[in-house]
Amino acid sequence: MWSFRQAAFRAIDYDANLAVAKAALAAGVRKVGLVSAMGADAHSKIFYSRVKGELEQALAQLPSEGLVIARPSMLVGDRESLGQPVRRGEVWTAALGNVLGFLIPANYKPIEASAVAEALLSATLSVQGKKVLPSGVMQRYARSRSNIRV
Repeated sequence: MWSFRQAAFRAIDYDANLAVAKAALAAGVRKVGLVSAMGADAHSKIFYSRVKGELEQALAQLPSEGLVIARPSMLVGDRESLGQPVRRGEVWTAALGNVLGFLIPANYKPIEASAVAEALLSATLSVQGKKVLPSGVMQRYARSRSNIRV
């Protein structure tokens, strides 16, 4: 059962993402953006982190003008409006982050999925080569953008 789950995970998180990137580049796209994960490492003993790291490596080998890899901490946001189940652990972690956020290093604080998307898009538009966006950088970007909005 576990190996079936691993195969399904790899088919989606590695194979499908790599196929989309290759197809996009073949269609003329010049830059690629990926939402990966904090701790992604192709040599990790943790299956999830290893698959994420392997995908990052595979994308870096593609002939693109730029690659941006976003490595968020725990994603938070309105899952319910997207038809996804609410995850109690995420709700508790987000609430804890709101209360004790000043004690948590920026790279480990929960981050809004919309903040990740906005930072990834912005970085992808201007990137040349490869750029990795840690969660803390995306947090700072989101705060700076919220100060500008009217």
